[in-house]
Amino acid sequence: MAGRSSKIRRPELRVERYARLDRDRPRRTGVPEVILGEGKTSRQLLGILRALAERGQGALVSRLTTGQRRALALAGRKGLPVRMLRGRRVARLAGPLGSRYRRGTVALVTAGTSDVLLAEEAHAILSEFGIRVVRAYDVGVAGLHRLLKAVATLERQAPELYLVFAGREGALPTVIAGLVHGPVLGIPTSVGYGRGGRGEAALTAMLQSCAPIAVVNIDAAVPAALFAAQRFAIAPGSPRRRRTARRRSPRTRTPR
Repeated sequence: MAGRSSKIRRPELRVERYARLDRDRPRRTGVPEVILGEGKTSRQLLGILRALAERGQGALVSRLTTGQRRALALAGRKGLPVRMLRGRRVARLAGPLGSRYRRGTVALVTAGTSDVLLAEEAHAILSEFGIRVVRAYDVGVAGLHRLLKAVATLERQAPELYLVFAGREGALPTVIAGLVHGPVLGIPTSVGYGRGGRGEAALTAMLQSCAPIAVVNIDAAVPAALFAAQRFAIAPGSPRRRRTARRRSPRTRTPR
């Protein structure tokens, strides 16, 4: 047991006294650890990224503050291989993320334009994994003619999973789940007025859906993207790869 425990601990990367990075997570789960910018000082965030860069490892960073974006821009000019991705909500440190993904398509759908920033956060992450993304934005249930046309277009792209972002009454994931073939993941957004605003009404409505959907927390675009990516992750030594190897190997006939 001691040998097994030490093997599990070895991939941990400590950065001073404030961070322990789980470098083994991609192998175990199929998705890398995403560094949360929120709550960290710029010094801490840069320390983490520099430690990873020194070891030739890439990373994704979410929920950056304005000060952190400035610090990353300055560090980039000084040689740290980091850049902002689409929507400027996610940063990417150059280098491998530790996972491989098969080809596939995910659909991103938003009820309104106010939900697009979160959808683009998920888009940035999925694109870095090489997963194809198709989109339909501002097609909420207030105009079903828009939604039906968008769904028909998306279904022709054969997405394996739908990530549906909606605030206000949060009805869109339920409606889409009754129209499409692939599973639907609802992401309630903090868009709305008065009582039940800030995503609470949308979350409750999605949890009470009469159609079969899964739901993440309010504004949880990053967990939704990682959940979707796991569907496409290729596990080391997976049965799929072993079967392929067997098909390619010559067959041996038993002498009669």
